[in-house]
Amino acid sequence: MPKAYIIEVRNRTAGIVTRDEEGFRFFSSERIFDSLDGQQFRSARDAERAATALLSQRYRAVSGPLLDIAY
Repeated sequence: MPKAYIIEVRNRTAGIVTRDEEGFRFFSSERIFDSLDGQQFRSARDAERAATALLSQRYRAVSGPLLDIAY
């Protein structure tokens, strides 16, 4: 069984997870995923979900609601 997996989200390499006795540890490869760096996950899939949620959150923050402008 592999001990490391590449995590990709929306065609971006978020990082890798490595398996150890406690689960899977995430190592970010892009700055946007640095808040997950070093975190422990129960599975590689859980790490992928966290990276996906983080990227989705960042996209929503950037493309948030338009300001209401009164004319």
